[in-house]
Amino acid sequence: MTNAEKQQEALSRALASHSLSNYAAIFTGFADKGITDIRPRENVFTFQAWKAKGRQVRAGQHGVKICTYVPMTNRQTAEDRVSDTKPNTFRRPRMVTVFHVSQTDAIT
Repeated sequence: MTNAEKQQEALSRALASHSLSNYAAIFTGFADKGITDIRPRENVFTFQAWKAKGRQVRAGQHGVKICTYVPMTNRQTAEDRVSDTKPNTFRRPRMVTVFHVSQTDAIT
């Protein structure tokens, strides 16, 4: 998977999610940094999602860590490939860092 594909995947996951579970952590974390205009899925994204939007996080900026669930697939065994069974998919928790738009610059 190329970097551009990873960036687009990160952005599409961020925009498609309907979970509100991280909102408290996002609002609290950025409020502690003095940032007030906080709109998750509008101006708060991961590093890769910002790159997909044509922005880069400024050097030295610290974001807010949140827990998200990433879709995963079990590896198929030789038996599974022969019988054409569908791979087992599941979601695994991952800690990611999100950044506010005020911590980014447009890529030139």
